[in-house]
Amino acid sequence: MSRPGGQLENSLAGLLLPTQLVFNIGFYAVVPFLALVMTDDLGLGAAAVGIVLGARTFSQQGMFLFGGVIADRWGARRSILVGCIIRALGYLGLAVADNFWLFLLSAILTGIGGAFFSPALEGLIGTIDRARTRKADALAGERPPRRTLFAWLVFFGEIGAVTGPLVGVALQGYGFNVIAGGAAALFLAVGIILWLLLPRHADEAVHGSRPEPAAPKPAVNHDRSPALAAFACLRDRSFVMFAVLFSVNLLAYNQLYFALPLELGQDGAGTGTLAALFTLASVLTIALQLPLSALVARIGPAPALRAGFACTGLGFVAVALLGSTGLHLAPGLPVLTGPVVFVVMLSLGHMLVRPVGLQQVHHFAGSRPMSAYYGLLASCGGVAVLLGNIITGALRDVAGGASGWLLLALLAGVSAAVMPHRLPKHAAADQHAAALTSDPDLQA
Repeated sequence: MSRPGGQLENSLAGLLLPTQLVFNIGFYAVVPFLALVMTDDLGLGAAAVGIVLGARTFSQQGMFLFGGVIADRWGARRSILVGCIIRALGYLGLAVADNFWLFLLSAILTGIGGAFFSPALEGLIGTIDRARTRKADALAGERPPRRTLFAWLVFFGEIGAVTGPLVGVALQGYGFNVIAGGAAALFLAVGIILWLLLPRHADEAVHGSRPEPAAPKPAVNHDRSPALAAFACLRDRSFVMFAVLFSVNLLAYNQLYFALPLELGQDGAGTGTLAALFTLASVLTIALQLPLSALVARIGPAPALRAGFACTGLGFVAVALLGSTGLHLAPGLPVLTGPVVFVVMLSLGHMLVRPVGLQQVHHFAGSRPMSAYYGLLASCGGVAVLLGNIITGALRDVAGGASGWLLLALLAGVSAAVMPHRLPKHAAADQHAAALTSDPDLQA
C-alpha cells in the first residue's frame, strides 16, 4: 500500500545507509592502526597514545551536542556536507604528520568532521524511524518494524567496518600516508555524491510527511531564546543520566582501538593479528545484528541493555585474566584466547546495547528535533572515552594492563545494573506492544 511520505522515507534511507557503509570503510582503514603508527613510527608511550585517541574521540563524540544543535538549525544536509570536508582535511593532516602535535591536531580535525556528520545523519535516520513507527501506530492492524533503522544502520556500518581494516592491511606496503590520503579522497567523494543526491531540507520533508501527534513536553520547554531551546536536552535530567550510563558502551568499544592494540603489541603481535580481530568483530555483527534485533523486539529494551552490558563486562574480565597470550591464568589455553573472548563478548554487548539506546532517543525527544539529543548522547560518550583512555593508559603504564581492564569491567557492571531503570516511560509500553505483535516473517 502506498502511504504519504513513504517513498521519500525509503529513498532517504536507501541513500543514508550505504553512506554509512562507505564512510566506515575510510574510517576503519585508518583509525584502528593509529595506536600502532604512534608507537612504532613516532615512538609514543601508552599515555600519549591515549591522549591522541581520546582527543580524537572527544572532538567527535564530545562535540556532538554542538554538532547536533547546528544540524537542527542548519538542516541535516548542510551539516553532513561540512562534516565530509572537515574530516577529509583531518585525514590529509594525518597523512603528512611526523610529530605528536601535528598528529594530535589532525586527529582532532577528523573528530570535528564527524561531529558535524554523524549527529545530522543519526538525527535524519531518527526522524525517518519515528515517522515509520508513528505510521505503524496509527494504522489499524499495522505491526511495528521488527528491525529498526538503527539496527540496519549498525549493520551497514559493520559491513564498512569489516572492509576498512582489510583495505588498511592491503595498503600497508604503500605506507600510512597513502592510506590516510586515500581515506581523505573517499570522504570528499562521499560529500560530492551527497551534495548531488541528498534533497535540500530532507529532514523537514520527512517531518512534514505526516502531521506529528502532540507529545507531552516539560513546562519549561518554551524558551524565549532559540539558543536555550536548542539545548533543552540538557535540562532533561532523565535523559542526561541515560546518556551518562550509555557512554560506557562507547568507552568499551573504543578499547578495540586503544587497549587491545597495546595489549597485543606488548606480546609482539602485529597488524595482521589486530586486523583479524577487527574482522572477527565485524563478521559477528554482520551475522548477528539483525537476528539479535528481532530478539530485542520480543524481550524489550531493559533486558537487552542488561544483557549487553553484562556481556561487555565479562569480555573485560576475560582479557584481564588471560592477557593476550592466554597463558596468564591457564597455560594450556591457545594463544589469543583472551583477545578472542574479549572481542566476541564486546561485539555481542555492543549489538544489544547500541541500537536499543539510539532508538530510545525519540521517546525522550517527543516531537522535538532530535539531532541535539543524539549529540548529547554521543558527547557523553566522548567525555567518557577521553577520561577513560587517559586513566586506563596511565594505569597500564604504572600497574599493568589488567588493572585497566578490571576498571572497565566495573563500569560496565554499573551500567548493566542501573541503565534498565532509566528508560523513558513510554519505552516499556512500546516494547511490550512490539513483543505482542512481533511476527517472525515480518520484514523491516
